[in-house]
Amino acid sequence: METQRECIGKIKENIRRVIIGKEETVNLLLTALVAGGHVLLEDVPGTGKTMLAKSLAKSIDGEFSRIQFTPDLLPADVTGLTYYNQKEGKFIFKKGPAFCNVLLADEINRATPRTQSSLLECMEEHQITVDGVTYPLKRPFFVAATENPVETLGTFPLPEAQMDRFFMQLSMGMPTAGEELQILERFEKAQPLEELQPVCSCGELESVMDACRSVYVHPELKRYLVEITGGTREYPDVVSGVSPRGTLALFAAVRAHALVCGREYAVPEDVKAVAVPVLAHRLIMSRGISGAVGGKQVIEAILEKVPVPTEKWTGV
Repeated sequence: METQRECIGKIKENIRRVIIGKEETVNLLLTALVAGGHVLLEDVPGTGKTMLAKSLAKSIDGEFSRIQFTPDLLPADVTGLTYYNQKEGKFIFKKGPAFCNVLLADEINRATPRTQSSLLECMEEHQITVDGVTYPLKRPFFVAATENPVETLGTFPLPEAQMDRFFMQLSMGMPTAGEELQILERFEKAQPLEELQPVCSCGELESVMDACRSVYVHPELKRYLVEITGGTREYPDVVSGVSPRGTLALFAAVRAHALVCGREYAVPEDVKAVAVPVLAHRLIMSRGISGAVGGKQVIEAILEKVPVPTEKWTGV
């Protein structure tokens, strides 16, 4: 897996040229990419959500599309549409921006539920169906969506079905005083994002994604995952716990995180690193309890409660 580790290392280093700090967030973003999932970046404006997504897209030698979601955006503006070409005398399908390798869905909660739902098939099945015809999407296909949780005027909250399609929900958070000083110095005379060049081809990234399936997960660690997700279904104040799809997502995230960290086997630390971003947004909380905050607290409480197994994780 040496080649795969080199590819991940190059992408990390490239992103560091633009993003100051946020090592954990970058690792989790790459974990979702390697696992074949999609990410929802939720934070207040100006924290670097869009810049992080663009830095990742520029690091990969693939096709990048950006959609600015607005209330008047239509599903056809995302997926494409069929129109009649009078010159050729036939109907022709014009592909939308979703036909790419990396899609930045900026401020996704500003679009209507109808337009938001146009991404469901893309994200889950990696295909788009228009007028009864199904078109496969390129591989890899990665959606990085952003939303502002503070401003609610003119927004449409993502329904549970849409939230469940996101592999992870991440937050950038505010930088420390030292990191903010580095940001000023780095952007004082240059725009690092404009200078970024691809460091990994789509073929190399596919190889990394395939290698992810070979990461060893000990049977006791699998049982540990199931106990965590099972705990969410019995937890007070949780109306609906993590579904089997969430358990599969956690399993994939654990393997991908191990690979991103340079290992061919998973350890309990991988589980603890990805559990909150993978599971918290999938919980449906009781009325009156904030989903994002409450979900995080539930997962953290379950991680404290469930005994951590101790084994020889390499399987050798």
